[in-house]
Amino acid sequence: MKILLVAINAKYIHSNPAVHSLKAYAKEYKEHIEIAEYTINHSVERVRGDIFRRQPDVVAFSCYIWNITYVEELVIDLRNILPDVDIWLGGPEVSYDPADVLARLPVTGVLVGQGELSFAQLVSSYVRGDAIPGKSIFPEQRVDLDKIPFWYDDLEEFCNRIIYYESSRGCPFSCSYCLSSIDKHLSFRDVEMVKKEMDFFLDRQVPLVKFVDRTFNCKKQHALAIWKHLLEHDNGVTNFHFEVAADRMDEEMLAVLEQMRPGAMQLEIGVQSTYEKTVNEIHRKMDFERIRSVVKRINSWHNIHQHLDLIAGLPFEDYEHFSQSFNDVYALEPEQLQLGFLKVLKGSLMQQRANEYELIYTRKPPYEVLSTKWMDYGQILKLKRIEEVLELYYNSGQYTHTLLQLVQVFATPFSMYEALADYYDIHGLFGIQTSRVKKYEILLEFALQWDPAQEGKYRELLIYDLYLREHMKNRPGFGKDPKKHKERIQAVMMAEAKGHTILKGYDNFNYRELVKAVHVECFEELWEEAYLVIFDYQSKDVRTNNVKTIMQRISF
Repeated sequence: MKILLVAINAKYIHSNPAVHSLKAYAKEYKEHIEIAEYTINHSVERVRGDIFRRQPDVVAFSCYIWNITYVEELVIDLRNILPDVDIWLGGPEVSYDPADVLARLPVTGVLVGQGELSFAQLVSSYVRGDAIPGKSIFPEQRVDLDKIPFWYDDLEEFCNRIIYYESSRGCPFSCSYCLSSIDKHLSFRDVEMVKKEMDFFLDRQVPLVKFVDRTFNCKKQHALAIWKHLLEHDNGVTNFHFEVAADRMDEEMLAVLEQMRPGAMQLEIGVQSTYEKTVNEIHRKMDFERIRSVVKRINSWHNIHQHLDLIAGLPFEDYEHFSQSFNDVYALEPEQLQLGFLKVLKGSLMQQRANEYELIYTRKPPYEVLSTKWMDYGQILKLKRIEEVLELYYNSGQYTHTLLQLVQVFATPFSMYEALADYYDIHGLFGIQTSRVKKYEILLEFALQWDPAQEGKYRELLIYDLYLREHMKNRPGFGKDPKKHKERIQAVMMAEAKGHTILKGYDNFNYRELVKAVHVECFEELWEEAYLVIFDYQSKDVRTNNVKTIMQRISF
């Protein structure tokens, strides 16, 4: 008996914790269970062929909004080429309306909700040879998280992939757009077990562990114990990602976070909207002033990467109010600002009130908003374009200092990205793959349309931002002519090669090696006085990915 658990992930770097959890829980029958992970970027033909070659007796798919269309195509094909194979579906995308799924698709059955217990029972039945009726629905059976075995004993199959980890299930909030609002049950894995399993990752210096807990800090003592353990056992390498409610951070939690090594932690904070009427309507308990205070405080430590989320298309939030939400969150200066779009999930309160809100959304996954009573499709399209330039310029972190200058020319940050999106649209730049240097050139051209008097400053800012990230072999065309400062730079480097007084870690470098290892630039317009800046590519800020700089005041 061969049972194949199939995961179709969004990207290669992703792994699917659900299929591994199912196999781990059914450990008594592990010799009968195989896991096959693919991505939506693989052709259906390739995946279909690989499943066929494995010759399973049973195939079970993990279904989500990003892969359900792909899975449905596979299911139909597999039913024709493997007519005797039983096919099961599970996951959030088939759990709300399993009867409809069974009516539409040629599958044997559906496992609803948490699937560990149901899957173990299903496997047991197959191994024993019990008859399983077609078109079956296994109702949700909650599982004790402490009884799910740790499945990361062998990390080879997760090489170059994100490690996902679950220390709790459920969410205390009732946000109307989220499936967690349907089931408010919360469960937690024993803290001592979590600590032991974190040590496994720390001992092996895993680069990134991403907690999938919906709101990691919803239970203070649980979160605090884990954070304290990570602080005390930090290995200098591993980064941990948590989704948190910032307004639930108290002084004890913040005191621990402040001590974290730079780069040891990422926090994802779902703001979604700052418009009070919208926040109340979606049943989201949030104190934005507290969020503002906490995010700014964490920013001041320069040790934790913060990722803040907004959702466009929520009830009562029109284009103007959304722009205010954008400006409110942008002012907090997170490392990333995710501009997402409402997904009207099956079974959510948002879906139930879709007619009231005049919600139009795609009828196929991911059920994304097209328009609402308060925002038309044209405005949604504008926000889509703004999202794209926001990703290119702000979230990439490659243009930080240039954007800080440029945003001052506009009434608000939102109006700047709105104008940049219009510039991309007018010049036919959307959908075109451009080099990194070309993106800098585009930003310069855009800046000079709005602030031509500062051309020299923008050229220097772009050079500064560029060399903060990359030691360019060829100087970009938008940079100022470096000949003016050639002798000054040579003198500084020659002195450093002899005395080694400025740079650390270059004691054995001669002049030629030093010139190749670092970059030196003179800036005349960025600050009140002129500075010579050395870009040290051996030292990097792990939070921003920018290299270390050493500045020397110069005079002419």
